[in-house]
Amino acid sequence: MSNFVDRVKITCKSGNGGNGAVSFHREKFVTNGGPDGGDGGHGGDVMVYADPNMHTLLDFRFHSKYAAESGGNGSGGRCSGKRGESITIKVPAGTVIRDAETNLIVMDMDTPGETRMLLKGGRGGWGNMHFATPTRQAPNFAKPGTKTEIHAFILELKTIADVGLVGYPNVGKSTLLSAVTSAKPKIGNYHFTTLTPNLGIVRRHGEDIVLADIPGLVEGASEGVGLGHDFLRHVDRTRLLLHLVDISGMEARDPVEDYEQINHELENYGDLANRPQILVCNKMDLPGAEENLERMKEHVKDQGIPVFAISAAAHQGLDALLDCVEEKLRDLPPIQHYEPEMVVEEAAETDSFHIEMDGDVYVVAGSAMERLLDSVNFDDDESVNWFHRSLRRLGVIDALRQNGAGEGDTVRIADIEFDFID
Repeated sequence: MSNFVDRVKITCKSGNGGNGAVSFHREKFVTNGGPDGGDGGHGGDVMVYADPNMHTLLDFRFHSKYAAESGGNGSGGRCSGKRGESITIKVPAGTVIRDAETNLIVMDMDTPGETRMLLKGGRGGWGNMHFATPTRQAPNFAKPGTKTEIHAFILELKTIADVGLVGYPNVGKSTLLSAVTSAKPKIGNYHFTTLTPNLGIVRRHGEDIVLADIPGLVEGASEGVGLGHDFLRHVDRTRLLLHLVDISGMEARDPVEDYEQINHELENYGDLANRPQILVCNKMDLPGAEENLERMKEHVKDQGIPVFAISAAAHQGLDALLDCVEEKLRDLPPIQHYEPEMVVEEAAETDSFHIEMDGDVYVVAGSAMERLLDSVNFDDDESVNWFHRSLRRLGVIDALRQNGAGEGDTVRIADIEFDFID
């Protein structure tokens, strides 16, 4: 298995809220102590931390399920339950988090050292001390904590770099990176020596420029041929592209055709065709390079693209190239940040319900009904009265009437059935 992983699926769940307690004060010589049931504790949150020391998502291949601790239940004496412990998931800086179902972006962890909330824990339920009124002095019911759901996310690592080196395999991208930075990528005279993005930093006139050596593209990469999508993903953030071609044509390839083919793949993958480019004609120290260079210059003369002739292996022409890179970056916008396209709903109490028919029975279902039933003590008259008042408050009675329910019709909520009374 490769040690570099840049796309994984994980599941996360924030903690459930603890249930409120039903309790009454008990003390010697006090015959009718009031309600003192405490609240449930809030569930723990799921946090995400952009770790600048992580460079791969490999760890998530072995650990893909994350759950925060649930809140503790309340207890007597007005004691609240313990708050659930939150968890923090560490991801490499540059990780984009998507909703697995919709593929929409939830957040972009592009700031090293930043911590953000991915899922909020459920709220703790109220204890019975909150339900005491002048006419209901001994409430025998409490509210349950909010239950949270499991969410699936896709983590995508998009390399954070100012400049991306693109081109066909074996055109000298790794050699150029090692020549201008202190990076030590694997270099070999065969295709696909580089299988993962390599980063290097150039210090130029007091400014740091981050370069990414993107593994070589092939024809059809934008459709996923080879490892196309995996490679192109790391060009997304770059502000400037250095498009390398083997100008010598030593492998019986036409550098002009290679240049056009790579641009075609970039055009088919998002808006990369509009990314500013510098054309770098490498391997000028080899036979045939001068003739091909003139052909290339003639081919791109109307495109307004700077052309530099270099030999990365011989360290020729690199200063002029880096000066042009620095000048262009000075006027370009910062590295791309991906704005959220959706917000994962926090665990919250909602009044949602729906009505459907099961033969002649009106069935009321939904999250609001589940929480309501969890709050009711059907052996206590006051609790049952509160249940009926809650149905009116939530609009269930009006909705049943609008759906045709009449006096004496059967209504079912979960496994509880009762006659409809208008």
